[in-house]
Amino acid sequence: MKNCGRKRVKILSLCVFALISATLLGNKSALYAQEIDLPFQEESRDSIPPYMEVIPGAFSEVPYFTFGQGVGIFPTDSSFSLNLRFRMQNRLGATFQEGDSPDIEARVRRLRLRFDGFVVNPKISYVMQLSFSRADMDWENTNVPNVVRDAMVFYDVNSKLRVGFGQTKLPGNRQRVISSGDLQFVDRSIVNATLNIDRDFGIHMAYTEQIYKNFHTVFRSAISSGDGRNIINTNDGLAYTGRIEVLPFGLFERFGDYFEGDLIRESKPKLSAGFTYSLNQQTLRTGGQIGLPLFEPRDMTTLSTDWLLKYSGFAISAELLYRQSDDPITTDGSGDIRYVYAGLGQNFQASYVWLNDYELALRYSQMSPSESIQALEPEIYHYTLGLTKYVKGHRVKLQTDLTYEQRNFQVHGVPNENLQWRFQIELGI
Repeated sequence: MKNCGRKRVKILSLCVFALISATLLGNKSALYAQEIDLPFQEESRDSIPPYMEVIPGAFSEVPYFTFGQGVGIFPTDSSFSLNLRFRMQNRLGATFQEGDSPDIEARVRRLRLRFDGFVVNPKISYVMQLSFSRADMDWENTNVPNVVRDAMVFYDVNSKLRVGFGQTKLPGNRQRVISSGDLQFVDRSIVNATLNIDRDFGIHMAYTEQIYKNFHTVFRSAISSGDGRNIINTNDGLAYTGRIEVLPFGLFERFGDYFEGDLIRESKPKLSAGFTYSLNQQTLRTGGQIGLPLFEPRDMTTLSTDWLLKYSGFAISAELLYRQSDDPITTDGSGDIRYVYAGLGQNFQASYVWLNDYELALRYSQMSPSESIQALEPEIYHYTLGLTKYVKGHRVKLQTDLTYEQRNFQVHGVPNENLQWRFQIELGI
């Protein structure tokens, strides 16, 4: 009876969400124009280039190819568009700890292939993204090559409302939604790695509104499976995610609120504040949509807020993420333990980009486990210095960073320190 009740709730939730979507789709008169491409998926700010929207008359008998953001193909009958892009991250690193030999990292960290465009009508667009490196396929947690990252179909109701169906990133903390190719350090922070809500399959919506003059807001929401990407089947629970972003000083130039570092050198101060709430019911993974399988299902709530300020080459950002679960620890018959990481994460970054396209960045990150798992997880502190040379913006760049890590178990009281160095080349189109 309990499972039947959960299934009814699950079906009812999807029906309500579909009804709201249908209502908004029909209410076009309440939505006035403001052109903005909302980042449901990775790098979605780099949407269909304007030059792909109309085929020149000179190309009326052959497909039209473009070479801007990737390689674009536009057939003569305008029935679809296809844009192809790739990128890779080749990384070398080492971790130094007193008394031990260095732990060397040498690998292709990410290798991505992305397709996007429209079908039949520019209002109906799609995004597909595939990953091919071992570290990019979640191999350790799933034991299978998890290749598909994004598979989305979008419908643009108008310039302010977009509805999507499929698998992509949930509207979580800003650093997670920002593409891994648009970071100012070699990789994201330990806070994001531990507490982000990642990708999921479901229904996604985003709506933007200009409240007053330069004051803008963006609303995002999703109802999803709660089990992560490329799952075989779902359980009785769903994930419910909502996010609001406030931009009081106007929109960032070229959507600079969704790439790190002020490469545009904003002529006026720009600020964005984001607030996210996510409830994942009956999840079977340690991180909700990511992580190892739990031995029993658990509910978890994730809250986050992030703030970003950019001006004249300077960028300052802050993120706070908090996860709560009433009973985070699960065990099996043999006594093995798997648990939800419940606790608070803090991440702060500051940077400056010189006119010669060199950037110096600083980062401080802290992970504090909740009392329920303090015997299992240490408190972690990261102090990171990063240097980037942008050859062609974020598409081609050289990066290196140095991190001093402290780990302190509040229960055991045994401190641990190490030094981490990384170098990475990013190349893409």
